[in-house]
Formats: sequence, structure tokens, C-alpha cells
Amino acid sequence: MSFRKDHLLDIGKPGCNDPSGSVQPKSIITVLPAANQGWSCSNGAAERDGPADSPEEACGVFGIKLDNAPEASVSHLTFDGLYALQHRGQESAGIAVSDGEGITVVKNMGLVSNVFDERTLLALPGNMAIGHTRYSTTGASNWKNAQPVFRAVGETGFALGHNGNLTNTSELVEEAGLFPGLAISDTDALAELLFRNYPKEPGPNSLRDALMKVLPMLRGAFSLVLMDVANLVAVRDPNGFRPLCLGRLDRGWVFASESPALDVIGAKFVRELEPGEMVIVSGGEPHSYFPFPEDRLDPKLCIFEFVYFARPDSRLLGKEVHGTRRRMGQYLAMTAPVEADMVMGVPDSGVPAAEGYALQAQIPYGQGLVKNRYIGRTFITPDQTQRANGVRRKLNTLTENIAGKRLVVVDDSIVRGTTTKAMVKLLREGGALEIHLRISSPPYKWSCFYGIDTPSRPDLLAANRSLNEIKEYLNVDSIAYLDIEDLRKAIGADYGFCDACLTGNYPVAIPVTISSAPASANTVS
Repeated sequence: MSFRKDHLLDIGKPGCNDPSGSVQPKSIITVLPAANQGWSCSNGAAERDGPADSPEEACGVFGIKLDNAPEASVSHLTFDGLYALQHRGQESAGIAVSDGEGITVVKNMGLVSNVFDERTLLALPGNMAIGHTRYSTTGASNWKNAQPVFRAVGETGFALGHNGNLTNTSELVEEAGLFPGLAISDTDALAELLFRNYPKEPGPNSLRDALMKVLPMLRGAFSLVLMDVANLVAVRDPNGFRPLCLGRLDRGWVFASESPALDVIGAKFVRELEPGEMVIVSGGEPHSYFPFPEDRLDPKLCIFEFVYFARPDSRLLGKEVHGTRRRMGQYLAMTAPVEADMVMGVPDSGVPAAEGYALQAQIPYGQGLVKNRYIGRTFITPDQTQRANGVRRKLNTLTENIAGKRLVVVDDSIVRGTTTKAMVKLLREGGALEIHLRISSPPYKWSCFYGIDTPSRPDLLAANRSLNEIKEYLNVDSIAYLDIEDLRKAIGADYGFCDACLTGNYPVAIPVTISSAPASANTVS
């Protein structure tokens, strides 16, 4: 069994240069076709049109192992799985494939459909693969930090994809014998630590043995997919911060961040991985291991998976997310009623809660905003003027629907307030008589350190403003949030949740000092 030295597949135009003018060898970068533009090299990350008012997802992971795979079918199935997880990360995408002899990795900046085309997928034959979509939380947004990450070990190696954020990266860097203070992503630190803990004489269980040594060292949030040439592995951290599920195909097994990635390839949902569980598929049935001490097993699924991150058709804790979001809106209508002519949701994530609010309040539901679904990502970091125009690029008003009406506008969350303020201005210009803003989650007051990209506390709208100050800043006639207890009731699961971004109660130690006291005496509650 030999490891392919060209494990980073070069299918690009020969001689494509980087900005310095030097040719990029295939061992360093994968050059891929830009859609409808021939061949190009890109070193930029897809930027959003401006700062979102919902927290940004971190990553999506996918893994598949087939018993008997037709040529290249595993790469196509992985592409479809990643496409279903695109909402969890839009900066980069990658696939690693094993044919039983070597591992080939293709990854690049951009959306899944930009990175992979039919030619690329056909060049990735094999019976096992892992895939990844990334939004950076630790490490810069560049090709070097795209995943899956690969490490060569002897004549073989392993590939790794990670959703989450490790809170003890500096300790892991030191443990791996790397230079202190080295600028490295948490995923690279983990890969290096696994590499250094591989048995001196690699065998069929080498990856498992290295994981059993390394996993107990990790702190923070991590849902992982890994593989060597023969084994597919999935791991969920002891708190289960990020979702990870297992699916069954007639001819193999699948892991994915969310259940729609199983649905799209025709896999049957089997179950969610337990917090602290490692599942290995070698041949036949999967085998479960629990590498973590029992006292570390403390379920803390991110509550924002239900509020915003997960697709509405995802199943979490046995519940379809869409129904949960509708119930959030119903509870919001019970606790924050108002006289109005129409209830509308901010597309797309505010729509289910708006439906629930309208149903409970017996107020007509209507559409007040249209979203441009074809807006492209730009590789230019927008300046402040461009950011202000971001909402106008994405949204437009249905003037005949809103003019002269008292509106209840429902959204899932407010982080910075920038786009919400611009959206309110659009509705005012469209003739709305009154705007009553209703948010189907509690005020977002604290930064996340478990795999979600959120700004520092001073940039969080609710961290330092009273409810009335928020109302004045956004220029709305009234505003109300769903409280934490009603949010838990809407989810309706007897399960532990991480709500640190809403309460400041961090279940795992974080690498910065944060006061547990409210930001001010008048902090929104």
C-alpha cells in the first residue's frame, strides 16, 4: 500500500500563477475552474455583502463509506451532501477521497458549486470520502485553512474535517511541540497532535489509537469526520455542542452535520451521535467508542441550532426544526401581543416564527420583503458604504402589501443591529405605518467561543443597551424578544443546551476573561 505523493490533486490550467508571479506546485495548491469563466486562480474568500444580524455558521462536515462503489460515485454523493450543508459555511469547500490505496484531497475557496464540477468529481474515484464547508472562526479565511486537512504518516496518512472551535488551541500547540504563539488554526493543531501520536509502526487501527490518546486533551466544541485509507471515523465532543448524525445507505454508511445531507443522497437517518461518542466504520456495522471520562459527558447542544443555524427541514433531538421555530413565534405572540394589520417574517430565517406568531395572534400573515436569491458572493471586502447598501442588494419591499399598514416584523435574532436598522428603513420608505419588531430568541449579549463567528461584546447590540435604547436605535415603534424559558418550551426537549450567547453561562472554560455581570444595569432581559 503506497501513499500518493500528489495527494492534492492538480486538475487546473498548467502555469497558473499566484499574486507573486510564481507557479503554484500541485503539492501546495489545488487550482480549480471558476464557473463560466474558464480557468482561474483565486486567493480570496467569499465575503458577505455586509455584517449579518444573525450569528454566522462555522462549518459543515460529511463522511461516507460504501461497500461497493461505482467509479467516482462517492465523490458525487459527497458533493450532494456538502451542497445540502452549504448554509453552514460559504468560504471554502473540500473533499478527500480514498480508493483503498491512497487519499486524494481537493479544496479551494468558494462555494461547493464553484469548487467542484463534473470533471473534478470524475477525477476522484474511491469508496470512501469526507467533505467540509468552512466559515472561519479560528484561523484566517484563506486556502491554507480550508479543509479537509491532510497529514502523511509513513506510507499512508489521514484526512480531517472539523466543525466547532477548540478553546485550548495554545495548549495543543505546545503539546504537539510546535513553536509557541504560532499562528495556526485549531484544526491544524489537532491534525499535528494526531500525527505525533500515531503509532511508530502504523497498522489498521492506527487512527483509532491516536484518537484515543488525543481526544481527551481537547476542550471546546468539535464534531469531526476523519479517515485513513480504510476507516471512516466520526467524533462528537463530550458536550455535543454541534450536531452530528449517522445515516444508512443500502451499500454503506454516512455521517453529516445535519439530516438533510442524508436525505439528499437517499440515506436513511439512523440516529444522532451521543455527546462524547466516536463511531468507526471499517467494514460491516459501525462500532462505538467513548474516549472521554464520564464526568465530562454533559449535553450542551447549541440552542441557536434550533433558532437559526440548522436548516428548517433538519431533525434535531427527534424534532423537525421548522415546527420548533413556528412554536417560538406562537410563544412570542402570547407574551408580546400588539394590534397590527399584518405579520411578516424577515426572509428566510424569520418566516417560520412569523407564521407561528400570525397563527397564534389571529393576524393575517403576508410577505413584505422579497429576497434576491441570485445575489452573488464578492471577493472584495466591502467598505462601509457597500455594507450599508448590502440590505438593498438582498431585499426589496412589496410596497402594495405594506403601505399604510401596521406591521409585526418577526426575525430570529439581532446581533449587531446593522442590517436590521437598514431593513427597518426600507419598510419605512415602502410606506409602513407602524413597525413592531418581534425577535424569536432572547437578546444576544455574549460572544460565542464554541464554533460560531460572532463579534466582540462591544459590537453586540443588546450587550450595552436597554430595550428602549434598542427601540430608538432601530427606529421601530416597539420591540420584544422571546425569553429564555419560552424558548426552551418551544423546543420542548428534555436536554441540556448551551445558551452562553444569551446568558453568559459558558459550560466549558474559554480562553479570555469575561465578566459574568450584566453589561449595564439596564441590560435587556
